[in-house]
Order: sequence, then C-alpha cells, then structure tokens
Amino acid sequence: MKRPILLFLFILLNGPLVFAQKVDSSANKLGVIKNGDGALMSPSNNIMGNLSSSPNFSVLVNAIKAAGLTDTFNSNSPITIFAPANKAFEKLQSGKLDTLLLPAHQTELTNLLRYHAVAGRITSKDIQRQIKAGNGQATFTTLSGGVLTARINENRNIALTDENGGQSVISKFDIQQSNGMLQVITSVLTPRLK
Repeated sequence: MKRPILLFLFILLNGPLVFAQKVDSSANKLGVIKNGDGALMSPSNNIMGNLSSSPNFSVLVNAIKAAGLTDTFNSNSPITIFAPANKAFEKLQSGKLDTLLLPAHQTELTNLLRYHAVAGRITSKDIQRQIKAGNGQATFTTLSGGVLTARINENRNIALTDENGGQSVISKFDIQQSNGMLQVITSVLTPRLK
C-alpha cells in the first residue's frame, strides 16, 4: 500500500518534470509578470503591447503591422497566439519573409499570421487534456480556418504540426495576456496554400 502512495506523491510533486518545457508555478496567478522570451510581459497588457515590448518578437510585430492585424491582436476577444520568436523566422527559406512583407503578398501574410492564433484562452494544461482525450493528439482550428495538430513528442514537449507536416515545439507557455494567452514556439507554422 505504501508504494502506490509514494508513487502518487512523487508524481504530484514532480509533475512539472513530466514535460520538458519551462514551467512557471505562478502561471495561473493574476498580476504575475513572466519572462516572454527576453522581455517581461505583464498580464495586464494585451498581446500586441507585450509583443511590442520584446525585441525577440520584433519580426512578428512588424509582420502583424504589415498584415494590418494590429486590431485583431489588440481586441478584447480572448485569443491564444502561438508566437514564433525572431529565431523561428530565421528558419524560413531565404527571402520568404521579405516576400511576405511586400504589399502584393499581404493576403498570404495575413493567412500565415492568423494561422498562429486560436480563439479563446488556451493553456498548456488545456492542450495536454485535449491530447489525452484525443488518444495522443488534439486539433485546433485557427483564426485562418486552418488546423493545427498538437501531440507530445519523443522529448515530452508539446509539438504542433501544421497542415504541411512542419513541426514547432512550444518552448515557453502560458504567458497570460489581458486578451488571451501567449505560447512561444520554435518554428513558423505554415498553412496549406488555398
């Protein structure tokens, strides 16, 4: 009888070690300022306010502005954004970002950015629950209408797979925003071309 109890206590106390991402035990406390990949982010600021305060998200912020999506990420409606940091954009094919930022490609850029956002406030625990309920995977419909698939990868990270088979890992999660949730990802996700 002692072994099951000890095992339960071990799992309970070491739960954050089950997943390899960085866990902040204060994630669900309102008013806690968290490090969002290089900048402190306040839950009282909205998504655009916090992204704009971080030099590590300058490429994403410029892309959001170029696509005319500032109002979307400033809105009061709750949104979860899977936010690629600047390093994630460096992984794109050479010249791809420059092309997307041209006015002639605004529709494609808008679709790409909306593909990184899901309506509602979705935490890492929500994602994990949905993966468990979905027998190892969960799907999320993005603001662009595309689908992202979440799974736990071989390194126990939450990995997102885009419609083209590209993968990105959530490297920092549950950064609360006044209008949603920010999950930092390691690669840019690309929707299927329409």
